[in-house]
Amino acid sequence: MSEQAPRANKELGQHYLKDKSVIEKIVTDFSSEAQAIIEVGPGPATLTRDLAALGLPFYVVERDERFLPLLGEFLKAEQIVHADALAIDWEEFISTREDLRGKKVWLVSNLPYNISAPLTINFVKSGAITFMSLMYQLEVGRKIAPTQGESNTMNSLLALCQTYYQVKSLCKVAPGAFSPPPQVQSVVLSFSRIEAPRFELSQWRELEKFLRLAFSQKRKQLAGVLKASYALPRIKECLEELNLPATVRSEALSLEQIQSLYAKLVLR
Repeated sequence: MSEQAPRANKELGQHYLKDKSVIEKIVTDFSSEAQAIIEVGPGPATLTRDLAALGLPFYVVERDERFLPLLGEFLKAEQIVHADALAIDWEEFISTREDLRGKKVWLVSNLPYNISAPLTINFVKSGAITFMSLMYQLEVGRKIAPTQGESNTMNSLLALCQTYYQVKSLCKVAPGAFSPPPQVQSVVLSFSRIEAPRFELSQWRELEKFLRLAFSQKRKQLAGVLKASYALPRIKECLEELNLPATVRSEALSLEQIQSLYAKLVLR
């Protein structure tokens, strides 16, 4: 981390990564497969210098204007986008840049923990992002990629992410790997886009709507939750076709089961 870096802004959820072994794992995650790179929230350029050194088309998106001069020391002005990542249409961002369009784009980010879930949703629903290496608070990371053997872990974020990406844990990260250290453990997840997902991205809006309803009261019986938008007899019929009890709760379903229920109940 640069000695000239501004102090971390707590309101923006900033924690500067400083552990060299973690940095090495992140910057080599998809370095041999990616054809272009976007880094979101580079901050003091802890990852940025190594990513830039790969020699691929490279852009950074930074909301905090304090870091722009630092980034400008080794990046061209057109590579630096001063913007809020939550407000960006990533499909448009990539398609309007000739050196990104049609490439296997790798998105890297030490995500601000307070907005990591909505940022992830924005990334996932863009079909133009092939790979991602993203840092999460451990609790959120486990929602997306649960530890093997964990039960009652299904949720809408997991279902959305794993419908469109293969996701695995790259490494766990202790608080001491950051400055200032957060109060929580962290994890880096690797995402590799599924070439032929069960549902096309054109189905995103309906799928997300269904999942948000299904998991809105995940400890209640799923049929009772879904009847707010769908006919109860049809819900029970679909559950029966899937050999699921009428009393099943959404958190107990597998990814395949929740996908199949969506296909039968909504797409039919």
